[in-house]
Amino acid sequence: MAKPYAVAFYKSKAWERCRAGYISSVHGLCEDCLARGIYKPGVIVHHIDPITPENIRDPKVTLNWDNLRLVCMDCHAEEHDYRGKNLRYKFGDNGEILPK
Repeated sequence: MAKPYAVAFYKSKAWERCRAGYISSVHGLCEDCLARGIYKPGVIVHHIDPITPENIRDPKVTLNWDNLRLVCMDCHAEEHDYRGKNLRYKFGDNGEILPK
């Protein structure tokens, strides 16, 4: 899910065109899996250098293909260390929901 400051960017025509062009340029395959010899569709165009409130208006960061990588859900989760984590809830040892 996009951070609040990036929502408008991710809905922009410029991003839609950039994203579509980039996906086509890498033939729709996850670049991380492909590097390991696995052919798996990519679903997320990931910014290598993350978008921040300070650089959101800089096309050298947001729309530069050198800063993009197409990845599958598993590789994106691994990139952000989401694997095995529930991002909405935290659970205690007995399965009880804990405050974050």
